[in-house]
Amino acid sequence: MGQIVLNKVQKKFDDTEVIPPLDLKIEDGEFTVFVGPSGCGKSTLLRLIAGLEDVTSGSIEIDGREASDTPPAKRGLAMVFQSYALYPHMSVRKNIAFPLRMAKLDKAEIKKRVDNAAAVLNLTDYLDRRPGQLSGGQRQRVAIGRAIVREPAAFLFDEPLSNLDAALRVGMRLEISELHKRLDTTMIYVTHDQVEAMTMADKIVVLNAGVVEQVGSPLELYHNPRNLFVAGFIGSPKMNFIGGDTAAGFGAHTIGVRPEHIAVSDGGGDWSGVVGVSEHLGSDSFFHVHDTGLAETITVRAGGEVAFSHGDRISLTARPDMLHKFDESGARLV
Repeated sequence: MGQIVLNKVQKKFDDTEVIPPLDLKIEDGEFTVFVGPSGCGKSTLLRLIAGLEDVTSGSIEIDGREASDTPPAKRGLAMVFQSYALYPHMSVRKNIAFPLRMAKLDKAEIKKRVDNAAAVLNLTDYLDRRPGQLSGGQRQRVAIGRAIVREPAAFLFDEPLSNLDAALRVGMRLEISELHKRLDTTMIYVTHDQVEAMTMADKIVVLNAGVVEQVGSPLELYHNPRNLFVAGFIGSPKMNFIGGDTAAGFGAHTIGVRPEHIAVSDGGGDWSGVVGVSEHLGSDSFFHVHDTGLAETITVRAGGEVAFSHGDRISLTARPDMLHKFDESGARLV
């Protein structure tokens, strides 16, 4: 079991409120991602769940039991940090086994759990090596293995891929997702990278200055963002926002349209503009279009075969069924 329920949880540092009272339920076996810009409170919220920070008010329940005053070691949770925090003088086997030795489990049980975790993480051939002999991705797997052997009710990941290069991040992202499927255990994952959130999560919690802006599946947030903040944060490249008379013509204060929902052509479109920077990535081309009279820059995502370049005047046509409308407060108009 691994259901976690937050009831009116609040966190203050002295007189500064960093987490206003919030309610949140994370279901057993769910992969939930906390996402938001730096300083939005996502790591603080994770640390409150882990017990590494005390709640100012409210309660945290783990599997139906009040856990707000329970020490971290007794909450049945395992945390994986951004830093691997491995012991350099110990072998991989001893690093993974460390929490079990501290819990004074017998040697046979420790060996069984370590061997099982190593098999799951493809670390069996590296058990006698030291961390300095491993790649960054392998070291991160050792840190995850140290969490697995504890057989926790839930795993808590605090930006675990931030120290890896781009290629390793993609690989580890897939490995953690596969691990979730194999273990079928609750996972809470903190990241500022919305691509990680979109590709890994069953449920995304979007945070802004400690406030939960929206909770939903990746596609719910992509297609039905509750407000301008969520609309601008979810999606890559980010949504284009258009105001003024153009938006008013659609009965809104602001309209939003994603780069992939704008068609480009030589002429005959709804709007026109001049290509500034163009990025050709093979499968996709991104055009940053100026002088449209709509916004400072309109970003367009097209197929890789589209070959406009700097200075070209092009026409833009937005899909009318994919326009998002927002009122003066930034709330979505349905």
